[in-house]
Amino acid sequence: MTDTQPKVISGLQLWQWRQKAIQAAIATDVPVAEVDWLLQEIAGLDRLALRLESYKNWPQIQLKLSLKDLDQLWYRRLDDRLPVQYIAGVTPWRQFKIAVSSAVLIPRPETECLIDLAVTAGATTGAIPSLKQGHWVDLGTGSGAIALGLANVFPESTIHAVDYSPEALAIAAANAQNLGFADRIRFYQGSWWEPLTPMKGQFSGMVSNPPYIPTSTLPTLQPEVIRHEPHLALDGGTDGLDCIRQLIEISPSYLRPGGVWLIEMMAGQADSVGEILQNHGSYRNIQIHSDLEGIERFALAYIKDEG
Repeated sequence: MTDTQPKVISGLQLWQWRQKAIQAAIATDVPVAEVDWLLQEIAGLDRLALRLESYKNWPQIQLKLSLKDLDQLWYRRLDDRLPVQYIAGVTPWRQFKIAVSSAVLIPRPETECLIDLAVTAGATTGAIPSLKQGHWVDLGTGSGAIALGLANVFPESTIHAVDYSPEALAIAAANAQNLGFADRIRFYQGSWWEPLTPMKGQFSGMVSNPPYIPTSTLPTLQPEVIRHEPHLALDGGTDGLDCIRQLIEISPSYLRPGGVWLIEMMAGQADSVGEILQNHGSYRNIQIHSDLEGIERFALAYIKDEG
């Protein structure tokens, strides 16, 4: 945002802005619901006040940024396809409100399933007792969403979060602080497992939403994604599997026997990922799980016991 100072305007002024914004959204094929979602975040209005338009008669409403700045950012949403989450500076994810900027991917609702799969893996009969405790890692943490989710469901664990981008780590650390998890999550700058070398063999589980888009597919993505979200977090190489191959190759030396390996992937990659896991020889009980749309989006496996 260009101006973080609170601003005060009348309810009538905001009502007039909302009417114009809705018309502009319709004209440019942007979901109208985004206008009210943005006003909930920027103006602190609730859904009922927006639906009934009761705020129209309020003498003053405090905004997080000036109406002029809000207007400029909204037109960037319409003309340049700037994601509304970057305008608001936050996005909902699981039960959290997570701060985001163009330095991080916007956490997607489907990625929430990774946390549920981790919980299920930790509760599986025959799982090593330390799965719910010990050390878990979120590789490529971005906004910190997965690390926060893990800290929430594994209260006895220490969560380690790694990202190559210092800007992303700053946002992730701020999110951990704001949501009360700063004492449970440790942050590291570097590539995948590399900053955690001293802890080889000690991890109960690894969760990652790595870059998995084939390079040639990037230009076909929605303009909101390709113009504004960090390419480093999207580009998975020629077939989209470069980072996933790396995680399959390196992870067994960091995870304990019986430890969990869990990633998100793109539609159509499940067979290849399952085959690479199988061929590696260090993984057992390899599973492919679908998201709520029925797309095979997650791969889960356990590290084979020694001997």
